[in-house]
Amino acid sequence: MNKQYQIRVWDPLVRIFHWSLVISFFVAYFTEEDLLDLHVYVGYLIIGLVLFRLVWGVVGSTHARFSDFVCRPSMVVAYLKDVVKFRASRYLGHNPGGGAMIIALLLMLVLTSITGLALYGGEESLGPLVGMMASAGEQWVEALEEMHEFFANFALLLVFLHVAGVIIASLQHHENLVCSMITGYKRKENSP
Repeated sequence: MNKQYQIRVWDPLVRIFHWSLVISFFVAYFTEEDLLDLHVYVGYLIIGLVLFRLVWGVVGSTHARFSDFVCRPSMVVAYLKDVVKFRASRYLGHNPGGGAMIIALLLMLVLTSITGLALYGGEESLGPLVGMMASAGEQWVEALEEMHEFFANFALLLVFLHVAGVIIASLQHHENLVCSMITGYKRKENSP
C-alpha cells in the first residue's frame, strides 16, 4: 500500500516486545524439563519482557498505552457481539477485544512466571524464591507444578484465541494485522 495512505501505529519497542515474547513463550513452552536451563533463562526473559510492557503501557507511545485500549467489560462484550455479527468497528490501535486479550495474556504470563519461580525454588533449590520455598513440602511442590502447567496451557489457549482474533479482524477490515505488527504501519482511517 502507498505510504501516503498509511500511518505508524506500533512503535519499534512494541513490535520488538511482541515478537520477542512470541519466540520466548514458545521456547519456554516446548523446552520444559527437557532443557531446564534454557527453560529457566527464557522464563527470566519473559519476566523482563512483561515488566517492560507494564512500564511501556504507562509511559509508551499513544497506542502502546493501556489508557488507549483497556476498556470496560461491557465495551468488550459489545465489541465481540459486533464481531460475530460482522459489523465490528475498526480501531487504529488495539480494539476492545484485543485490549482485553493483552491484559489476559499478561496476567497469565505473570501467574506462569510466579509459579515457575516458586517451583524452581522448591524443586531445584535455585532462583530468587529459594529462601521462601526451601521448606516447602512435596505436596506444595506438586501443587506448584500443576499450577505452573495450568497457567502455561491457559496462556497457550489465549495465544490461539489471539491469533484467531487477529485473523478475523484482518478479514473483516481487509488489512493484514500481522504485517502491521512487523512494519508498524496500518491503513489510515479514510484511505482507499
